[in-house]
Amino acid sequence: MKQRLAWVALVALLLGLCVPPVFAQATGSVKGVCRDSSGQPITQGTVEWLSLDTGRKYTLKLNKKGEYFSLGIAPGKYKATLFGPDGKELFHYNGVQVGLDELTQDFDLKKEQQAAAQGQGLSPEQQKAMQEAQAKNQKEQNTVKSLNEKLSAAKTAADAGDFDTAISTMTEATQADPTRDLLFFKLADYNRLSAPKQTDPAEKQKRYEAAAANYQKAIDLKTANPDPKDTDANSKMAAYYNNLAEVYAKSGKIDDAVTNYNKAAQLDPPRAGQYNFNIGAVLTNAGKVDDAIAAFDKVIAADPTKADAYYWKGVNMIGKATLKGDKMVAPEGTADAFNKYLELAPTGSYAQPAKDMLASIGANVETGFKKQKTATKK
Repeated sequence: MKQRLAWVALVALLLGLCVPPVFAQATGSVKGVCRDSSGQPITQGTVEWLSLDTGRKYTLKLNKKGEYFSLGIAPGKYKATLFGPDGKELFHYNGVQVGLDELTQDFDLKKEQQAAAQGQGLSPEQQKAMQEAQAKNQKEQNTVKSLNEKLSAAKTAADAGDFDTAISTMTEATQADPTRDLLFFKLADYNRLSAPKQTDPAEKQKRYEAAAANYQKAIDLKTANPDPKDTDANSKMAAYYNNLAEVYAKSGKIDDAVTNYNKAAQLDPPRAGQYNFNIGAVLTNAGKVDDAIAAFDKVIAADPTKADAYYWKGVNMIGKATLKGDKMVAPEGTADAFNKYLELAPTGSYAQPAKDMLASIGANVETGFKKQKTATKK
């Protein structure tokens, strides 16, 4: 009996020793270093291993040394692709065989460029793809560098008050590359800012019209070419609409101005209060007091601490006042608006005008407006 137990124990031990190596060799591993065309490590990007047998993908991130590695990858043939930080393919290898051992697959773009130039080690398809990618990347780099130089030069000129040079420089930029919304936006800005400085009314209007056309071009380009990676895209578009609205307002196109301010508010809710304030200002200047009051009410609803909104609401309400004999009678809430302004901004730029307005309607200045109102309700 003892001999039988010993034999069973020995068989079990042998089987136990045999099992682990079988499972340990089920997958292989890959690693490598990625370098750009200048020989420097590519520190941002990924390497994708796509199984040509099963379609399974392994996406591996590059570290600060340009290295990547995978601890486990099923054996088979793969397409190994290097992607840059923008998700665009930089290079790939087809038919890479992964076995059960560790495989090193480096991406050396400098070496591959040299091989492509010599026509060695690459298939015709790889050579063509490499050359096209290199040409495209180089062209993009040159274009971006040139446009950045023009943007910088235009800003320098505009900061010095030389808007004509800024406009000329940005016109050249839009002609060199008419696909970038930022270029048209800046060209529009310089036309808009230069318009008030013109002594000839026709030239002034011409510049406002040019600004409006270029803001609209910037909006059209940004709408047609959305960037899903731009988390600030809506606020940028809102700024385009805001500036376009300002041009319309200064050109006397009130309805167009209000329409575009509203678009800005819809795109950028956190700044909706400011855009509605702009609407209120435009309507105030146009003498549309009821619409202006409604706009300032929206500002107050968005930000009850916006002192200027109360002041300008009060100004518009004064515009609805009537005379009874020699006494001015303002609509209910007019005094409240001015007193609220004084509560929030007792030494503000409109403090004295607010007091004068209160005096004109025979109302008292209530420095403790909020507290008094609370006491009245009790």
